Amino acid sequence: MAHITNLTIMNTEEQNSIHETSLRILEEIGIRLEHDDIVSRMIKAGAKPGAGSQDVRIPRGMVREYLALAPGTVALDSRDGRDVTLASNSPSSYWTNPAMYLFADNERRPATSSDLGDIARLCDHLENVHGVIGMAIHDLPPKHRDFVGLRVIAENCRKHVRVLCFTPEGMEALVAMKPVFPGSWFSVGFTAHGPLRWTNLSLEIFQRSAGHGIPATINGEPMAGVSGPVTIAGSAAVGNAEILAGIVVNQLLEPGRPMIYNLGLAHVFDMKTATAVTGGPENALFARISAEMGRFYNIPSSSWVSTESCFDDQQAAMEKMFGFHTHSINGVSLIWGMGQLESELTLSPGQLVVDNEMINYARRYQRGYAVNEETLQFDLVREVGISGSFLETDHTLMNFRGELFQPEILNRKARDASSERLEIVAGKRARKIIAADTEEKMNRDESKELRRIEEQFRSRIT
Repeated sequence: MAHITNLTIMNTEEQNSIHETSLRILEEIGIRLEHDDIVSRMIKAGAKPGAGSQDVRIPRGMVREYLALAPGTVALDSRDGRDVTLASNSPSSYWTNPAMYLFADNERRPATSSDLGDIARLCDHLENVHGVIGMAIHDLPPKHRDFVGLRVIAENCRKHVRVLCFTPEGMEALVAMKPVFPGSWFSVGFTAHGPLRWTNLSLEIFQRSAGHGIPATINGEPMAGVSGPVTIAGSAAVGNAEILAGIVVNQLLEPGRPMIYNLGLAHVFDMKTATAVTGGPENALFARISAEMGRFYNIPSSSWVSTESCFDDQQAAMEKMFGFHTHSINGVSLIWGMGQLESELTLSPGQLVVDNEMINYARRYQRGYAVNEETLQFDLVREVGISGSFLETDHTLMNFRGELFQPEILNRKARDASSERLEIVAGKRARKIIAADTEEKMNRDESKELRRIEEQFRSRIT
């Protein structure tokens, strides 16, 4: 079978060079951990005091010791029976994207809990969405958005949930909700605010979620030219050091905690507009490095597919199709960004539908083709002969669905009075799916328990 296999941008020597540079950064320069208790625990475990009171230098032996504790696979459970197990060489899985705004019917507005519920119901019916990420919903106090958001998603979708974490107390609410369903039905994650710095909030989230087997995505997010060297390799080394430090901290807090390595959040700085670029070709290179280093460490990798476009337009299509194809063909384990517009600020239901189609399109290309007697079909060619037709043959009837990509929303008809632009077709499809979804996603007792925990923490966190 002529599968389109993962491409390799780095050889072992190049992987080792990034790894060794990151180890030198951690050992000679250090990392800032804005959490006195964790600093104390790190020093007790073998780290050395750094230049500042919350700076530590991590010996390479300590990195190696705690990195070895991270498992090679991560189970992302769902309640629809379609669990995903990530590995450094597993097929790509896909998540949505965190956002603050909703773009629908050519209008952008602050997202609400009702919008989050609609997005979750839409995702329940899109085959390529494996996980739903929370949003900064504006009709709730900021301190309640994480645990209320988890309840809203769970009541409207059975797929895995990646929660947004807003406060340490909110993380405690999330931990209290975990036993309502079996397995790792939700996960968390946080990003280093570099260069070489983990904030108090991120470390509090890691500490308060430790001990419960909750998978955590460890994000390095250098911006080439600002919070990392302008060279791709230099920023990758900084981001890798941040991720390694985050993994060490998490394994110190909970040995064996499932980890996802994410250098695919790294981006570059546009020197002309003074903005962060998340949908450029360099972002795909960072995703490629994320996949390569994930395989180097035998930890599942992650990245995001993004666009700077404010609309579900040609720019979004160009940047996102390039992203989904390159990230997946290079073997990123977990790719998020479905539905995303405007550099993560905005989520579009119509774009979610388009992205689902893009992924099917890319997957068909990557599946490749078989070359053998069965597919070459010499006897059939002899039977049909010169100037004959293969359309009516049993072989065509039996095989066209498995061989040919069948789009759901792309236009393949000649123009007529009913022809519409893709974003209009996708928006209609999204609204139709949401309107038709009336199925309850959990039983009454499960909903009652989630809401009980929610109310308990709503009154506690003010």
